[in-house]
Amino acid sequence: MPEYQITIDCADPDRMARFWAVALGYELQGPPEGHDTWREYWLSVGVPEDEVEDGYDSVVDPDGTRPRIWFQQVPEAKSVKNRLHFDLLAGGGRKVPIGERRERVIAEATRLVGEGATELHRKDQPEYDHYFIGLADPEGNEFDVV
Repeated sequence: MPEYQITIDCADPDRMARFWAVALGYELQGPPEGHDTWREYWLSVGVPEDEVEDGYDSVVDPDGTRPRIWFQQVPEAKSVKNRLHFDLLAGGGRKVPIGERRERVIAEATRLVGEGATELHRKDQPEYDHYFIGLADPEGNEFDVV
């Protein structure tokens, strides 16, 4: 099976990497061996200086089992709803009573709002045994806490 990473276009890779590291329990990925900073690395491989920012641009799973996420700086702003998004499974699934799941989801969403997310909406659907909160990351990319 091929290896893969998830790439997210953004305006500020460092800000996005820091947010998603906290949201997903990932770590900021340091620059490749032999380089003190990502800026130094990107310049060494020929990326033009005016296209290189200081800071981090990727996060990795500390256990090495989940995919690397790279935040690629692009000039254009996000303009439409995501076609792909993260569901952060904080509630524990349907084996957990809906009241307890709701509390877990609210606690995680509140934590992420404190880290820079914006709450978009809440869906309370007791008839489907379902509750989630829709959020947006610091650049407006939608994701759900379920």
